[in-house]
Amino acid sequence: MQIHNNTLIAECSAYDFKEMLERKKVKSWLKSVSAFANTDGGSLFYGVNDDGVIVGLENPQADADFISEMIKARLDPVPEVQLIPIEHEGHTLLEVKVKAGTLTPYYYYQDGTRTAYVRVGNESVECNSQQLLSLVLKGTHMTWDSLPTQVDASKHSFIILANTFREQTHQEWNDKYLESFGLVTPDGKLTNAGLLFVDNCTVFQSRIFCTRWTGLYKDDAISSVEHRANLVLLLKYGMDFIKNYTMSGWVKMPNYRLNLPDYSDRAIFEGLVNHLIHRDYTVMGGEVHIDIYDDRVELVSPGAMLDGTQIQDRDIYKVPSMRRNPVIADMFTQLDYMEKRGSGLRKMRELTEKLPNFLQRKEPQYQTEATSFYTTFYNLNWNESGRIPIEEVANRVNSTLEKYPVNEKSSVEKFGVNSKSSVKTFGDTPEGSEIMQKGSEKKFGDSKNKSKSIGKTAQKIIDFVISDPSMSAEAMAYKIGISSRAVEKHISKLRSMGILSREGADHGGYWRIVINPQT
Repeated sequence: MQIHNNTLIAECSAYDFKEMLERKKVKSWLKSVSAFANTDGGSLFYGVNDDGVIVGLENPQADADFISEMIKARLDPVPEVQLIPIEHEGHTLLEVKVKAGTLTPYYYYQDGTRTAYVRVGNESVECNSQQLLSLVLKGTHMTWDSLPTQVDASKHSFIILANTFREQTHQEWNDKYLESFGLVTPDGKLTNAGLLFVDNCTVFQSRIFCTRWTGLYKDDAISSVEHRANLVLLLKYGMDFIKNYTMSGWVKMPNYRLNLPDYSDRAIFEGLVNHLIHRDYTVMGGEVHIDIYDDRVELVSPGAMLDGTQIQDRDIYKVPSMRRNPVIADMFTQLDYMEKRGSGLRKMRELTEKLPNFLQRKEPQYQTEATSFYTTFYNLNWNESGRIPIEEVANRVNSTLEKYPVNEKSSVEKFGVNSKSSVKTFGDTPEGSEIMQKGSEKKFGDSKNKSKSIGKTAQKIIDFVISDPSMSAEAMAYKIGISSRAVEKHISKLRSMGILSREGADHGGYWRIVINPQT
């Protein structure tokens, strides 16, 4: 809180201004006390008008006594509150500082009815049933995913989870993990999180809706599919759908192929993981939506920010990790799908910015509404006029393309586009049209002075780096099927050639493709 030119400057999500104390309409301000206690805390300032101008109170002591009396009489349980008088240039204002509560929900009580409020943006709104359930769980220091069910774990299998664990971690699975990871209780019952990971998951809200729309809006759909499965399969199905309906161009460099994808695969993966982990599973009619348009991919899930703030008003580099579903989050961490430090929002942006064809202002964007969270990824090969010709993308990322002579034939002959993702999607015929021609790679950059190719393994490493700049050498070795030492030798060669560079610490940093290598 700051005062400048007799005006109080404060963030609207954490503060309320009141010109005077309403003694006959106590609900008008007590609901804010309830909302602050139920969310992330905050302050009410009395003696300040709606514009933040300090007008002062006539009798601040009497007002403080009345506020204290009403909080004790009308709120249950009574939240922790401080009443702080502030003197400024002859005016006295009163700050009612409400601490974020641990005994939620904090109800406003009147005429036999009890109502709980939460903070949404700069408003104090009445809780809906899902928000009230979340507050009850918070007050009992429990989360929905940790609650035990009456379902016997012995009647269900976790084969998909066990196989995924082996593949991701290269370690053997042990059924004892089920209890230590919080999926099964000590007496053999599944928790809610356990229900979401069993092979034959029947949780109704464990669903994703995937749609590829025609154009830029929700008009006609090229493809629409619904998946209902456990969380491991939902992640796989969602990523498969996105990969099938997005594209990736490439350009032939002097001695390697440079992929120019529409999106960062790993960034979108991080986004989908984020939505599956942090969504509100108490919303019975809710599911994760994947909407693909020509110019963007949108992910939507039920459940806004846990602290009631709006993500579009926050600095994502300073948002603390708050997990609505800690058991689910921990399971995804054990599968090496996410990091424990909760840096998903930042990582999505950094992964996108590492793409060779990244454009400013096309980093992923995040938005919250009252009950939903949105993540939007923008197509890096798209502008206001439509899809950018691949040769223009190539010219943008490589200012020295003229060094490598090309013929004047069509861009299909000079540049490639991943045909696997375009069949039956962007074609002009019912069967779709394959944009990439096999062997077209040879028709760009052909010259007598052409450098020798770097080799298949090195090319795979370059492809991995573009797909996921955070991938470790060990992970690359596992995917290629060679030793880590062999991968490190190839990486060393690519770095010495000036094709590959490393940003940040070797463990935890990012790889970057150097567009103009010195070969």
